[in-house]
Amino acid sequence: MDYKEIYNEWLTGDCFDEATKSELKGIAEDEKEIQERFYKELEFGTAGLRGIIGAGTNRMNIYTVGKATQGLADYIISEGGQKKGVAIAFDSRRMSPEFADAAALCLAANGIKAYIFESLRPTPELSYAVRKLGCIAGINITASHNPPEYNGYKVYWEDGAQITPPHDTGIMDKVKAITDYSTIKTMDKKEAEAKDLYEVIGKNVDDPYMEELKKLVIRKDCIDKVGGELKIVYTPLHGTGNIPVRRILAELGFTNVYVVPEQELPDGDFPTVSYPNPEAAEAFELALKLAKEKDADLVLATDPDADRLGVYVKDSKTGEYITLTGNMSGCLIGDYEIGQRKENGGLPADGKLIKTIVSTNMADAIAKYYDVDLIEVLTGFKYIGQQILGFETTGKGHYLFGFEESYGCLVGTHARDKDAIVATMKLCEAAAYYKTKNMTLWDAMLAMYDRYGYYRDEVKSVGFQGREGLLKIQSIMKSFRETPPKKVGAYTVTAVRDYKSGKITDTATGDVKDTGLPVSDVLYYDMSDNAWLCVRPSGTEPKVKFYFGVVGENMEDAGSKAEAMAGEVMNLIDNASK
Repeated sequence: MDYKEIYNEWLTGDCFDEATKSELKGIAEDEKEIQERFYKELEFGTAGLRGIIGAGTNRMNIYTVGKATQGLADYIISEGGQKKGVAIAFDSRRMSPEFADAAALCLAANGIKAYIFESLRPTPELSYAVRKLGCIAGINITASHNPPEYNGYKVYWEDGAQITPPHDTGIMDKVKAITDYSTIKTMDKKEAEAKDLYEVIGKNVDDPYMEELKKLVIRKDCIDKVGGELKIVYTPLHGTGNIPVRRILAELGFTNVYVVPEQELPDGDFPTVSYPNPEAAEAFELALKLAKEKDADLVLATDPDADRLGVYVKDSKTGEYITLTGNMSGCLIGDYEIGQRKENGGLPADGKLIKTIVSTNMADAIAKYYDVDLIEVLTGFKYIGQQILGFETTGKGHYLFGFEESYGCLVGTHARDKDAIVATMKLCEAAAYYKTKNMTLWDAMLAMYDRYGYYRDEVKSVGFQGREGLLKIQSIMKSFRETPPKKVGAYTVTAVRDYKSGKITDTATGDVKDTGLPVSDVLYYDMSDNAWLCVRPSGTEPKVKFYFGVVGENMEDAGSKAEAMAGEVMNLIDNASK
């Protein structure tokens, strides 16, 4: 059927409710809108669903959520895991509780018990809950840091990480096999509860999760000494982080925590920001205003599902607040964690520091300094979780720290996804430690630059919309793949990594070797002087992302080199977009 026939089927089908039909009648004269909503199915990708909320096959609604859940249930049953149950969490976005309930009742109708949180919870706690409750899988209803019109559906497997091969493709195949929405099962909630197929969870997971975080504190002596002196401003950006962040900091002894009042309570419309992303300067406007009033030492923001952490730190010499990129905060936390573990008990002989391929090469320098192995994985924290699982199942390798440039990291193995709650705790612990050394976190960052080199890493994005946008993204990737750059400004391309073909080509010798990583639509260019460029479509938004890094002699040199590289990257983008 074409999109118009599918539209008419939704207008007349018995399985679609009147509210859905009314919404669709409202766009009857808008042919382009009908096409956008029905020209394809909302794709169930390697992490699940993400899309604009609304009626249609290409939208997030109870029917697309039901289809995804029915496919997941079918796969769980095929794997013989239906007796283990599924944990479900949701964030503050519009329709999140409704989507969570729709998923829970679909699972129940398939004979699979759903453990659903009583109210919104952060992504890392869902990851923890899967393993704590012995579930076969987990579902998190969230669109992370996307704009307010979006929602999403993330799937986790029994190791607590987002789904990876073979489970991702197995679930995707089951979802694609569902062609009739009337075949999606559901059940009355009271009946599900009576049959012990629907259980509300909360404190029984919250409390042990907090205890796991406390076990990760290394320098409680420093917190006891100066934790009450540090001034911390925090904003949950209308999301899930408010209660767990305040709880862990209070229980550890950080008494001067000031929460931005305008952004404290959950609100799916995100009224104070157009884009609830701690990577964006706009998200910190209110927090920085409060920080100046309180003379805060550090300013922290978690995204709506509290897996990403944004940071500003105070420069005591100028009084200004300086933003830390995800690469900077990741390296700052990682260096502190590994350094303190070495100082307090020593490091394991097979310790591992893990980063994604688009993250800073400063991580390589940190690994070399502490004589631990560095592992590179594809973009997506699930691949870091996959490495942790490998260490556990083989008995080879000890996880020390993992991070990605997009403001996500994980200390400990209690969760298998990035955890902004533990990142907040660790950064505050580090601030207390450095304060006992008469240093600020900015001083610690400068000391790292002196030790490892002046790394500067940035990302540029080009966004597109709709069906035409998808075709444009594909065209840009094709252009870069077929005609790779030989030079980017002052830097010569020394190797081309094509993760789609799985090959690395040395540009000087022509020698080819395998990437050793799963297939992915990513291009990476190694360049002279430790510079690099990576091109990949975003996995969560209709964008192409261009990541790059340079190393300078000092801060000013690194800044000027990064500025020049950014100009060259934009030229490449313009040429590829023509």
